[in-house]
Amino acid sequence: MKRNPPRLKGRSLTDELSEIPKLDLMALKERWRVLYRTEAPVRISRALLLQAVAYGLQERFLGGIKPSTRRLLERVAKDNVRRKPATETITTTITPGTVLIREWHGVSHRVTVLKDGVQLRGTRYRSLSEVARKITGSRWSGPRFFGLRAPAKKSDHGTR
Repeated sequence: MKRNPPRLKGRSLTDELSEIPKLDLMALKERWRVLYRTEAPVRISRALLLQAVAYGLQERFLGGIKPSTRRLLERVAKDNVRRKPATETITTTITPGTVLIREWHGVSHRVTVLKDGVQLRGTRYRSLSEVARKITGSRWSGPRFFGLRAPAKKSDHGTR
């Protein structure tokens, strides 16, 4: 970050940023044109336009990302085009008091989530994986066993 940020027409970055929310849509699009040297997208929301103009001003006042970082991002983006799109990951957060129910070999198992672990049939365990191991007799990912994560990807083990 630069120590002495430049001023735009004698105004500080703080002054410029405080004026942005007061601008109407046409003025925001004009700011976009000046900052990005292109027309703003036709169907862009006001909220996104505000953020983009604020970012553009900060970039102009404080300097943008380093050229090495820009090259890295461009390389990653180019590499990602050739790959399969990322699959959505299911993220589930559980809070103390949540009861998880899992049927295993015809038996229903109820696990209560505690602040510092989980409880199964009156016994405390440090993790869901410990409980899954107790129920199945083999090592399992506890979150996967209780349906909090997507199932493992089917592996072809290097064969086609």
